[in-house]
Amino acid sequence: MKFGGTSVEDAAAIDRSCAIVGEKISRKPLVVVSALGGATNGLLEAGGVAARGDVAKATDIINKLEGRHTELLPSTAEEFTRLRELLKALGAIGEFSLRTQDLIASYGEALSSLIFVDRMKRLGFDAVHIDARKCLMTDDHFGKAAPLMEPTAARLEEAARSHLNAGKVVVMGGYIGATQSGITTTLGRGGSDYSAAIAGAALNAEEIQIWTDVDGMMTTDPRIVPGAWKVREISFDEASELAYFGAKVLHPLTVLPAVEKNIPVFILNSRKPKGTGTRITKDARPCKNLIKSIAGKRGITVVTVSSSRMLMAHGFLKALFEVFDRHRTSVDMVATSEVSVSLTLDNVSKLDAIVEDLKSLGDVEVNPKAALICLVGNNLKYTPGVARRAFGSIADINILMVSHGASNINFSFIVDENDANVAIQKLHADFFSEVDREVFEPPA
Repeated sequence: MKFGGTSVEDAAAIDRSCAIVGEKISRKPLVVVSALGGATNGLLEAGGVAARGDVAKATDIINKLEGRHTELLPSTAEEFTRLRELLKALGAIGEFSLRTQDLIASYGEALSSLIFVDRMKRLGFDAVHIDARKCLMTDDHFGKAAPLMEPTAARLEEAARSHLNAGKVVVMGGYIGATQSGITTTLGRGGSDYSAAIAGAALNAEEIQIWTDVDGMMTTDPRIVPGAWKVREISFDEASELAYFGAKVLHPLTVLPAVEKNIPVFILNSRKPKGTGTRITKDARPCKNLIKSIAGKRGITVVTVSSSRMLMAHGFLKALFEVFDRHRTSVDMVATSEVSVSLTLDNVSKLDAIVEDLKSLGDVEVNPKAALICLVGNNLKYTPGVARRAFGSIADINILMVSHGASNINFSFIVDENDANVAIQKLHADFFSEVDREVFEPPA
C-alpha cells in the first residue's frame, strides 16, 4: 500500500491513511509512504540555496519543514540538526551534486515513514519501521537510480517477512534506496510508486495499491474536462503509456515490476476509501470505445535538425542519437524526412550543449512551446480510421508532428502548447460522446 504526499500531508491525512491500513491488517500490508506534501521540493530548494552561499535562507526553509515534522513527531528534531550541518557543509563546498541531492532529498521519506509508524502505534496498531536504504538496493545513477531486484528481494524478505507473518504492519519510505556499498540514492521524482511496485514484486504481493488524491485513472485530466470519466479497468501497457505521456496519477515505471510478476495494481483515493478506483491488469476487459484515455504533456521542446548530408546517407541517425546519449537525455517522439529529423524532449536541462553538438550535423531549429497529446487504447495500430477521426475532431488546430504505428496502443501528435487544452476538450467530446459503462464510471 503506497500513500502519496497528499495522503500524508498533515495529521488528519495521516490518520485517514492509517485507518485505511488498519482495515487491511488481515492481508499483511506493507506500507510505502512519500514525503509529507511539498517536503521534497523544500529540501532540494534548501540544498540549492545553501550551495549558492545563502546558508541563512536555506536554514529558514529547513526550520519551517522542521516545524511541520516535529509537530507530528518531536523526535524528528534530531534529524533536522543533522540537516543543518549538511547545509553548512554545502555552503562551504559551493556545489550541490546529484549524489548530495539524493542524500538531502532522502530525509523526506525517511522522516515521513517514522511519523507514519508512530501514528499507527498511537492508534493501537502493531507497526514496525524498516529503512528503505537497507532494503532497496540500486545502482549508483544518482538522481534516478535503477533497482537491483535480486539483492532487493533478498533484503526485503529478511527485513519484512517475519514481521508481516507476525501480523505487524511494516512501513518504509518510498523513493529512496542505496547502493550495495551503502550510499543513499533516489529513484527519481515520483518514485514512491515505483518503490511500492518493487517491494510488491519482491514479496510476491497479492496486489499493489497506490493511494492518492484522485479516484483513479480518468479518460483525461478532469481539470481540462470536468466531465471526464473514471476508467474502471485498464491494461498494464495502456497504463504505462498514459503515465509516460503525462497522466500524473502513476509513475511511468510503476507497472514494470508488477508486469513481471503479473500483480494487479489499483489506483485508489485516500479521501474516498470506499471507492473502487482503477484496476490495472495484464489483460483488461474488451472495451466498446476506441480509446481508453487521452493524456497531455506540456513543456515539450521540438528540436529539428536539417542537413542535405542526410539524403541517402547511412550513419546520420547514429551520429544524431549519440549526441543525446552523450548528454543522457531521452527523446519522446521522432519524425524523419529525406533531409531532416524532428524529435521531442521534455528534459531540457542540457539543451544548450545538445544544440551546440547538433550544429556539427546540420541546421538546428528549436521550438520550446509545444505539447504532446497521446490517445491510448487497445489495438489502435490495426484499427482503420483512428487518425481521420482524431484529426477531424481538431480540424482547426495545426499538427506539428505525428507518431502512429510504433506502438499498438498509442497514437500521438504534437501541437502548440496554447492549443493543447482545446484539442483535448474536442477529442474527449468526440471519442467519449458515448461510453462503455462496463469499462468507464461517471465522475462522482
